[in-house]
Amino acid sequence: MNVKAVRAERASATRESILATAERLFAEHGVQVVSNRHISEAAGQGNNAAVNYHFGTKTDLVRAIVRKHSERVEKLRAELAGAIDGPGELRDWVACLIRPTTTYLQELGSPTWFARFTAQVLTDPALRAIIAEESMTSPGLAKVVAGLNRTLSVLPPDVRAERGDMARQLMIHMTAERERALAEDTATPRATWYDAGTGLIDAVTGLLLAPVTLPHRS
Repeated sequence: MNVKAVRAERASATRESILATAERLFAEHGVQVVSNRHISEAAGQGNNAAVNYHFGTKTDLVRAIVRKHSERVEKLRAELAGAIDGPGELRDWVACLIRPTTTYLQELGSPTWFARFTAQVLTDPALRAIIAEESMTSPGLAKVVAGLNRTLSVLPPDVRAERGDMARQLMIHMTAERERALAEDTATPRATWYDAGTGLIDAVTGLLLAPVTLPHRS
């Protein structure tokens, strides 16, 4: 292996170490309280500016972490959506939202930090747009949202939007909570990520199908 190839391999290894370290620290402590310098030190980099050198700003680093995981998650989503026969039922489309993430977390083994990292990013007003921007480029997710909207067409648009926000919070924070419990070796309601995904699919489907009480008009 020539010198150029060795340097490229070392740079790649450094980038991966920084990504993994940043994801863990962001998940455990929050994005704003963890500095690039802290990440460089925790990743064992003698140069405290290593994060800036390899990724640029903290926003660029967060985007790189999201992209590190999104390819596999979206591949799983596309496979599930492609297996739906015909228009599909509501539960089928809800599964396409939830099952890719829980399957991916199962594949990663334990401990993982991706679910908690996502929850932390989505609570940061300056960074949450990154998740939305990356998701909007996914043809698989667009197909799932279209399928959901078809099955929920009887709901008023504002109710559908409200319940979409509720479902998103449930999916994000329940996966983060299970991930935290597994990392701390505490009890979880479901034995596996697959079963946890099933519970979430049940809950979100029920939420979306709940009766609608119209606002009171005085």
